[in-house]
Amino acid sequence: MRVLIVEDEAGVAGFVKQGLTEAGYSVDVAGNGPDGLEYALAFEYDVVVLDIMLPHMNGLDVLREMREKRVKTPVLLLTARDGVDDRVKGLDVGADDYLIKPFAFPELLARIRALLRRPPLQSGNLLSMNDLEMDVTQREVRRAGKSIELSPREFSLLELLLRHPNQVLTRTQIIGHVWNFDYYSETNVVDVYIGYLRRKIDRGFVPPLIQTVRGVGYRLSEAQDD
Repeated sequence: MRVLIVEDEAGVAGFVKQGLTEAGYSVDVAGNGPDGLEYALAFEYDVVVLDIMLPHMNGLDVLREMREKRVKTPVLLLTARDGVDDRVKGLDVGADDYLIKPFAFPELLARIRALLRRPPLQSGNLLSMNDLEMDVTQREVRRAGKSIELSPREFSLLELLLRHPNQVLTRTQIIGHVWNFDYYSETNVVDVYIGYLRRKIDRGFVPPLIQTVRGVGYRLSEAQDD
């Protein structure tokens, strides 16, 4: 899953980026309002963590522009203001949730997971296809009742596939969500990690779920090609 952090305090941005990266998310950081808006409009994110007090353009104006441009990405506002009016204003502009600074990182992580569970993504903590099951909260994966150990990046890749069942995802889309735009689309990192996943969740199980769509990308599906 790909997250954009728009935060001008370098210490806070670095702390959040490190924590989310360790949790298996792909993270981009913008240090001011205009850059944050440019990122949000140019790239597809699963969640935007947006500070209100930003240089050059405040977070509420960034959010307003995003919604006017019909960007529906869930937005979690970070604010040092704990007044009800400020929170209401943010929600009215189009925020999905808010968190008051200073905050505990586990709470931020829990709120991001909650936003990711909302439609149009597959809802709930449990994602599944056939006998493959993923518990997003506990970060557990099982197939046919057998526990499968995944690295954070493998987990993120499988979560992306499970949240878009039967949908063909291009390598560029996968890189954008599981890694970030620092990776070039020419790299074979997607193919390598798909290979890792196949060995862990498909080898020895029937039917194989990860499918290659030649010239396009990959999908997770129970339906087998003829």
